[in-house]
Amino acid sequence: MNVAVLAVIGLAAGAIAPPKLAFAGDQLTITSFGGPAQDALRKAVFDPFSKASGIKVNEDVFNGEISKIRAMVQSKSVSWDVVDLYPGLAGQLCAEGTLEPIDWKKLGLDRSSFIEGETTDCGVPEVVTGKIIAYTKDKFPNGPKTIADFFDTKKFPGKRGLQKRPVENLEWALIADGVPIKDVYKVLSTPAGVEQAFKKLDTIKQDIVWFQTSSQAPQLLADGQVVMAAAYSHRIVDAVKNSGKHFQIMWDTQQLSMGVWVIPAGSPHVDAAYKFLAFAGLPQPQAHFSSIMPCGPTNKEALALVDPAILPDLPNAPDHMANSLLISAAFWSEKGDELTQRFTVWVAK
Repeated sequence: MNVAVLAVIGLAAGAIAPPKLAFAGDQLTITSFGGPAQDALRKAVFDPFSKASGIKVNEDVFNGEISKIRAMVQSKSVSWDVVDLYPGLAGQLCAEGTLEPIDWKKLGLDRSSFIEGETTDCGVPEVVTGKIIAYTKDKFPNGPKTIADFFDTKKFPGKRGLQKRPVENLEWALIADGVPIKDVYKVLSTPAGVEQAFKKLDTIKQDIVWFQTSSQAPQLLADGQVVMAAAYSHRIVDAVKNSGKHFQIMWDTQQLSMGVWVIPAGSPHVDAAYKFLAFAGLPQPQAHFSSIMPCGPTNKEALALVDPAILPDLPNAPDHMANSLLISAAFWSEKGDELTQRFTVWVAK
């Protein structure tokens, strides 16, 4: 991040500062997923917000368990004021009244300035992540180039690492089998489409090494247990830049997902939460976050503020968007249980 951009961030922080000093007791609790991403949020968003507003940020960590949010709201003992959540889960909680609907006029942000995607009336888009195929350059100096290559064990022999779940795997299987990206969820909504996806996965089933958590993918590559693997792009960028790994990202048909900020219904600090969301949604803090953690910003103006040297590492950089798929939170909310059962049976065969 260059000095000019940092200066702009400082100006933006000042722009949202309240007209009078915050009271000593003003605070809010923000909950995210911990790890390096939350460390980056602290540096780029939490701390600058506190400095600008005078509002103290307390942090908590969870694993996306929406049951905790439900329990807080139902018992009227809400201790989380802002929560980092997946859009599909946010949509469920919004529909049942567990989250505060976002008043964009009160927020002071233009909803159309955020990238298109499946969001919810209860969420403010926070970050974009990309699931890609990574491979070892030492093994394949010239490829793979397309998702079809991932399924080609003759041209690219070796074990493949996939996360043990249907989401992403079924989509990739259909695309590798010739289904246009724009038609993936239309096809996957039909019994014939589901059969087609599993039949394509059958062709590499004996070469798949299943893993449970996304953090395992770079390690499987590093250990040589697989020659290519599905992974989040920011984890591969980190492994290359900070651990010297000889990994390469194949951006073809990357699958994009989005995180959103939400406010649990009954938050005791709604006004402070709105001030935080107004700041977090600005392009400058989002660009700052992307300079620390190579995930994409959701405010469309933020990409122009990102250091050009960092831009190629972001999942929603213009060069990576032409052949990408936005994961449908609505589809998986509706079909997730059914397809997970089918997937579990298929894996066990």
